[in-house]
Amino acid sequence: MNINPNEAQESLLAIQNMMKKTKHMLSSSGAYKFLFLWGSIWMVGFLGSQFIQGAMAGYLWAALDIIGGFASAFIGIRLNKVVHNEKNPSGIRIGAFWWALMALCALSILVVWPIDWKQLSMLIILFVMAGWIAMGLLFKAVSVWLGIVIIALAFIGYYLLPGFFFLWMGVLGGGGMIAAGFHIRSRW
Repeated sequence: MNINPNEAQESLLAIQNMMKKTKHMLSSSGAYKFLFLWGSIWMVGFLGSQFIQGAMAGYLWAALDIIGGFASAFIGIRLNKVVHNEKNPSGIRIGAFWWALMALCALSILVVWPIDWKQLSMLIILFVMAGWIAMGLLFKAVSVWLGIVIIALAFIGYYLLPGFFFLWMGVLGGGGMIAAGFHIRSRW
């Protein structure tokens, strides 16, 4: 089967249009709200971990994770009503994926316990970013690159700035998610 240059150009344009429509659909669906939510949680949680010692930092994270879980469910339910398609129950599958990934993360933590706060944070960061990368590969979204960048920043902070790791992750990790949310909302 031979394809002439005009047919190849038309196919390429069709692919580019589909990618643009997918990005627009993700932006207009409100998926960026999860970046705002979890970027804010990471910012508050990591900054708290930098300046609050001991069990109080754990309580802060527990409260933030509970708030984030409920807020994510609320946002997900609202988004499902906006972009509901009975032939494609992907919202439920995405939610199930994240619950399964977090359960796997919790089980992994049990296997390697006891670990310090920085190690625990790195393990959770790696699981969360693995999920984001998977979502990005599935939806061809910016989260692939965001996940890779946040993993790289986490390793830089962990190994090169250990005394400022939590501050580093609060500003660059949480702030990066918020910035990505603004980028998706305004540019897509």
